[in-house]
This record gives sequence, C-alpha cells and structure tokens, in this order.
Amino acid sequence: MSNQEQLLRELLPFLRDRNPQVRQVALSNLLGHTPKDSPHRNVFLAGLRGGGLQGVQDNEVIRDLKILCRDQLATAHDAFRALVNLSDNSLVSSSLSEKSFLNFLVSYILHPQATLADLASMILSNITSTPSTAATLLSMKVSILPDPNSSTSYYPVNSRSGTCSAPVPYPSGDAQEVLALPLLLEAFVQGAAVDGQGDPSKRPRKASLHFLSSVFANISIAPPGRIFFLTPRLSDPFESKGVLEYPLVKLLVFTEHKDTIRRGGIASVMKNCAFRKEAHKAMLSPDTEQVAVPPSDVKAPGINLLPYLLLPLAGPEEFDLDAQELLPDALQFLPATKKREPDTVIRLTHIETLLLFCTTFWGREYLRAHGVYEVIRALHENEREDEVIEHVERLVNYLKRDETEHTRKDGEEHHVEDGAKIEAVNDDEDDMIVEV
Repeated sequence: MSNQEQLLRELLPFLRDRNPQVRQVALSNLLGHTPKDSPHRNVFLAGLRGGGLQGVQDNEVIRDLKILCRDQLATAHDAFRALVNLSDNSLVSSSLSEKSFLNFLVSYILHPQATLADLASMILSNITSTPSTAATLLSMKVSILPDPNSSTSYYPVNSRSGTCSAPVPYPSGDAQEVLALPLLLEAFVQGAAVDGQGDPSKRPRKASLHFLSSVFANISIAPPGRIFFLTPRLSDPFESKGVLEYPLVKLLVFTEHKDTIRRGGIASVMKNCAFRKEAHKAMLSPDTEQVAVPPSDVKAPGINLLPYLLLPLAGPEEFDLDAQELLPDALQFLPATKKREPDTVIRLTHIETLLLFCTTFWGREYLRAHGVYEVIRALHENEREDEVIEHVERLVNYLKRDETEHTRKDGEEHHVEDGAKIEAVNDDEDDMIVEV
C-alpha cells in the first residue's frame, strides 16, 4: 500500500465525525480520487460485496457517502459528485439502487427547491442504465403531502435534507403514495425553464434536470418502459378525471432545446418507442385525431411526432410549392437562419427512428405523404458524416421503392435492410456513465 493510499484511508473515518467542518474537509480531500482513472480509487471500493441472496453489501465508505448526500451544502455537493463518479462501478451502482436511497434520490429531485437535484439526476441516469434499476423506477412510488404553497402543489416527504428543508408551516394531512415517473416527467418539463430565467426567485425549480432525459431513455429500452410512454394517462397526475394524453407528448418539444443532453435523451426515447410497431399510428397521427395503441382500446389525441422529428433534420432550404404542401405546418417556410441539429449522434438517432417507422406499410405511406423525402434529400445534400449518409440512403430506398402485395402486409416482418440493424439505446451508449 502506497503512502498516498494510506493517507486516504486514514481520512475515511472522518466522514462520520460529529463536526460538520471536519466531515467537509475530509470529503473535499477524497473527492479528487473518485474518477474512473484515479490510481487510488480502490479506497472507495474495497469491501463491497455482491451476489447471492443478500444482494450487494455496502462498505463503510459508500454508506457514509449516501448519508452525506443529506448533509449541508458543501458536504452534500461533494458527496453527490463522488457518487456520480463511482456509480460506473456495477457494485456501487447496485448499492445506490437500494430501495431507500433510490426513493430519497427521486424525492430529492422532485423537490423544486433541491439545490443539488442536477447531481442527483446524474446519479439516477447512471444507475438506471442497469435494467433492474430502470424496472424498479418504473413502478416506484414516493410519499407526498399536499402543499398548496409549493409550485408543484405537493411536498415529497423523503426529500428532507440539509440542502432541501421541509416547508414551514409543515403540510397537514395524510401522506399519499403516488407513482414517481409521472412526477419526474412534470419536473423535467419545469426544469427546462430554469436556464432561461436570470432571477433565481422566479425560477420554478433550482435545477434544470436535463439528465432526466437520459433516465427516460434508459427506461424506454425495455418494453414495459415503452408501454408507459405510449399509454394514455391524465395530463395532470393529481386529477381523477380530465383529458387523456400520451406521456411521450410532454417530451417532444425538447427535440430542439439548446442543451445537448436533453435533446439526445429525448431523441433516444422517441427511437426506443418506435420499436413498438403497434404504436406507429398513434405516434405519427396529428393531435386532432383520437388514436389507441393496440391491444388497448383507450384513445387519446395523436402524438404528432413527425414535425418534432423532422425539424432537427431540416435546414433553411426552400422547396417548390408542391413539396411545401406535403410538409407538416411547422416545417413550411422555415427562416433562412434555420440550422440543423449539430450533433451527429442525435441526427443519426432521428434517421434511425424514421427507418423504424418504415417497418410498417402504414408508416411508410404516412412518411411519403408528409414530405419526409424532401427533407431527407436536402439533408443528404448537406451531410458530411458517412454513417448518417449511409442511413439516409437506406431511408430514401424505403420511401422511393415500389410496394408489392407482400410489402403492403403490416402483419409481416419487414427488416430495414441487411447490415442496417437498429438497436435500442440508453442515450449515447458510449457515454452513458457521467463523471463530474
């Protein structure tokens, strides 16, 4: 054991010191050794055990860091950052997925005054890349109290910590157990407004929560997650009656958001949902039509996904009048300043989503009738990345080919093409573990 590692081990007991300043100083000296490439990172991992009927057993360091996430601001900030960095380790990730800590993480993110909710969202993004954790979050319930003084109208009980104090006066009434995922969707929508508001007092939340888009992408990899986004629910999670909508609708507006993480996560959710062929009609139909996703017969307004899928791929090109009339309204007469999605991975993800819609005859016909070829042709003329170009050409082949009696049968399997396998994605699979 090196002298440096010995010194770090001697700091570990101070994470439990009664003096908050001692805890903060100890943790600030340990934090720099948590990233993946740190030579002394094993200090935090020694003693972690997993497998068997007992599941993962924490070591003292991970247990202390989980507790310190509830400490005062400086200490909690470093504890969250340390766990973001360490959560690429499978045993640490499993430990952070333990039910009580996962419930705290989600409750903390839901609280609009949670100062460190962006770091908590990064941890949630990292650990939901594990299918079992994503499945747990899908069915998780959190305890809330009605709070008319809150911007969210509720107080998540398990969010209480040094950086997220309980409201005064404390809400009265009995706590309710409600599904967490619809509340996370609402929080994500509210978080989009944070970056654009300079006055902190006018912000609906203290955190932008962009990394929740990666959480939603992770959840939508598996069929149960796709079912959540493609099952009509009440638009207000606290109402017992009202307008039904598909949860996916809440996410579409962010395909052109200025934050790359948010855009990329939403692109992945859209692509993952497109693997469910039965949902193609609901996903593409306009919101003026009531559509169900078989085998369910519950109808809701169409998701109207196509404009949000094409806008990032569209540039400032002008089309002739016949082509203009085919395009969705949002794509007609775009300004000369219109720019395409700058991120190659996101552009590719959108093209792959269009390819997935081409696996049904109804989907191909809808794309043809709504000007997709015109937008894709202009993209092809300006694209510089070989992989995107290759996928665009496959898409063009689908849109321009003649249909036969066989290809018109949606009950048949229609593959994209040999060598064009499309896989469900987390967000960016090469970069799904976040370090800070």
